[in-house]
Amino acid sequence: MPLARDLLHPSPIEEKRKHKLKRLVQKPNSYFMDVKCPGCYAIKTIFSHAQKPVECDGCRTILCTPTGGKARLTEGCSFRRKVQC
Repeated sequence: MPLARDLLHPSPIEEKRKHKLKRLVQKPNSYFMDVKCPGCYAIKTIFSHAQKPVECDGCRTILCTPTGGKARLTEGCSFRRKVQC
């Protein structure tokens, strides 16, 4: 009786939905990102699951606010995910 799913080669969508420790190759869900301030266009590095509000160093605008999991970016902020080394 053949398996309905290939356990050695799961689809990327299926793998993304699994818990971080139950994936075929374990990796965290969190990451660092560069956020551009909408007021002064300064770039600041922020953790994706920040637990405190993060302010811009130049104009003191709040860039993100914490939620239960990922931090919520304020409206107008753009971000880019940092590349892992």
